[in-house]
Amino acid sequence: MLGRVVFTSREHVIALEPRGKGFLGIMLRYPYELRKEDEYFDDIADEKIPKDMLELASHIVETKSDHFEPDKFEDHYEDALKELLKKKQAGEKIEAPKERAPAKVINLMDALRRSVEAERGGPAKRQAPAVKARGGESERPKKKNRASQKVRLRSAAVPAAPLLVAAPMDVRRSAQQGPS
Repeated sequence: MLGRVVFTSREHVIALEPRGKGFLGIMLRYPYELRKEDEYFDDIADEKIPKDMLELASHIVETKSDHFEPDKFEDHYEDALKELLKKKQAGEKIEAPKERAPAKVINLMDALRRSVEAERGGPAKRQAPAVKARGGESERPKKKNRASQKVRLRSAAVPAAPLLVAAPMDVRRSAQQGPS
C-alpha cells in the first residue's frame, strides 16, 4: 500500500507493508531525487584487478559475513549528546574532549594477507612497518584538500557500488520518537 507522510516539513511517498502487529514503512524517492550512476562513476577508469587480490578480498568477505543483528548496534552519538545535555541541565561544567592519538597507517594488502593467514592458522609472511612520529611536527596528519581526496578515491582498484535510492524505516519507531 502506498501513502503520503510529512517528515521534516516536506511530503514523502511511503510504501507500507504489514509486519506482525504493525507496519514497515519504506520511504520512496521522487523521480527528480534519483540520479543515474553514470553521472558519478563514468570517470572512474576500468582497472584490471589482479586475480590474487580479488581472491583475497572474496575470501575475507566470505569469512567475515554474518547475519545482521540490529540489537548489536547503538547510536553512540545520540547517547553522548543526551549525556551532554543532562550535564548542561544539571549545571555541570562541560569540557572539550581531548584529541585522540592519530591512527597508525598500515599497508592494506599486508593487513589483508595477515588476516587470511590468521584465518588459515599459518604465520603472517609480511609485517606492516610501524609509523614514526615526525620530529618537530604535529603528530596529527595534515588535512588534505578535497580535490586530492577525490583523485585518490577515483584511482582505487576496487569498483564502486551503486548508490542506494531508498532507506527502510520502521514507522512505529519514528512515531514513538516524534518529529525529527
